[in-house]
Amino acid sequence: MGVQAVTCYKRNEACCAYVLMVTAVYWVSEAVPLGAAALVPAFLYPLFGVLKSSEVAAEYCKDTTLLLMGVICLAASIEKWNLHKRIALRMVMIAGAKPGMLVLGFMCCTVFLSMWLSNTSTTAMVMPIAEAVLQQLICTGLADSHDDSETAEVPEEDSDKEENLDKNQLELLYRNSWYVCVEIEIPNVKRVKMRRDSQYPTKRDHMICKCLSLSITYAATIGGLITITGTSTNLIFAEQFNTRYPDAKVINFGTWFIFSFPIAIIMLVLTWLWLHFLFLGCNFRETCSLSKKRKTRREMLSERRIHEEYAKLGPISYPEVVTGVFFILMTLLWFTREPGFVPGWTSLFEKKGYRTDATVSVLLGFLLFLIPARRPFSSSSCCKNSDDDSESDPLAPMITWKDFQRLMPWEIVILVGGGYALAAGCKVSGLSVWIGRQLEPMSGLPPWAVTLLACLLVSAVTEFASNPATLTVFLPILSALSETLHINPLHTLIPSTMCVSFGVMLPVGNPPNAIVFSYGHVQIRDMVKAGFGVNLIGVAVVMLAITTWGVPLFNLTEFPAWALARNVTGSL
Repeated sequence: MGVQAVTCYKRNEACCAYVLMVTAVYWVSEAVPLGAAALVPAFLYPLFGVLKSSEVAAEYCKDTTLLLMGVICLAASIEKWNLHKRIALRMVMIAGAKPGMLVLGFMCCTVFLSMWLSNTSTTAMVMPIAEAVLQQLICTGLADSHDDSETAEVPEEDSDKEENLDKNQLELLYRNSWYVCVEIEIPNVKRVKMRRDSQYPTKRDHMICKCLSLSITYAATIGGLITITGTSTNLIFAEQFNTRYPDAKVINFGTWFIFSFPIAIIMLVLTWLWLHFLFLGCNFRETCSLSKKRKTRREMLSERRIHEEYAKLGPISYPEVVTGVFFILMTLLWFTREPGFVPGWTSLFEKKGYRTDATVSVLLGFLLFLIPARRPFSSSSCCKNSDDDSESDPLAPMITWKDFQRLMPWEIVILVGGGYALAAGCKVSGLSVWIGRQLEPMSGLPPWAVTLLACLLVSAVTEFASNPATLTVFLPILSALSETLHINPLHTLIPSTMCVSFGVMLPVGNPPNAIVFSYGHVQIRDMVKAGFGVNLIGVAVVMLAITTWGVPLFNLTEFPAWALARNVTGSL
């Protein structure tokens, strides 16, 4: 009887390993859509007797799914009422039109937006604005290239010259699952040819275009690291960690933000310096000066164009105010739920553990479907950025179901669910314990070496495979490795989760890379050269964080009781 039980146990391990390998191959090769590949465990686990069909189905909808739905509601309201465009233009106006400061300004606004919106939608929104500024720079140089090195002492003279130029319209439209349409005016010059080096007035102009384009995709990646909802890989980690270690009450919005925010700031500065050195040189005084006397004619015109785009938005509207209030309220409620150093607002309730970040997210998202987009007791329409239906209906809500559905990434939801299903199968079948035993020879390595190897491995694999798929495959393996080596699982899981986002060397690495590459300013060799430096910067900064301020924040020097309980249970 005992032999039969052992045989059945090993059979379950083999079946689970087969399902894991099949799913991983589909994810890496992308022979079928990622969401479709994530459904493989839903039918193979029941067929092989690893998990019941009802048990597998329960893994496809978790707490993080509701959290994501609430965040998408807010993101839909932000994009519908152009609050994202107002924030981006305002931050660029503050930075100015000098190349170095312009790049830094776009990076800052992209990082901020990517904290709350998906990296893909942030890049798709910011790139047309950046492209409009670059086209202004290019076309002004084609019209009057001999003025490139002259400085503008009096801004009014440039205004008079600009008014004498014939103008036409340039409409930049990027079509993606999220899209933004930016309409600007540019001087009427020679018809622009297909994008080649000869289109740019000077080589320096081409370098500025490369630098600004790449800075946006890197900034979107950096911004996604800051919040637990910033990117899908953070959500995958949070849910798999909380499922595997239910007694560990250490990962929430506040603790993740405290750990990742310094990482993002350091990466932002170092990435900006790296791109500046690579494409603009080391003359920071020339490219970053805020003095009006040092601005060229084209820089003055680009700055004026940004101000004109901001003026087109008009005064801030009532829906923008409501969206901004909800944005701040959601952030505050996330921070103060269980801050750790003081009792949070959940302590006001009698029953503990019932309320999570998803509770706040879904509540505020639901209210956006109820609150009218028109100011109460106001006869004038304030819905200047909405569609005609919203203007004609005085009770039209802030967002509609169509707005929500347009942004909701259902493929990511199913992909994350497939990861949870795989993790559940590995746990039930005992495959994770078996993998941990095979990794025992690594027990002689110090924790920082194990973490470094894991970071380098996932950052290399994610260059060729999707970020969510890579992390979903590696999380169970790294968890089992940490338990076997008696290392705090957070010591390897958090850095690996962050490094999986550093697939920035190729257009196929992630969707933001593909968006930027499609505009034609950069070539693959530019992305490889710049992305390699950003990858090294990211791994180095993450390793610095996990060995310094991460140690007291997550108590990484000890093997925690919640991991020990999980290890003992899995070994039985």
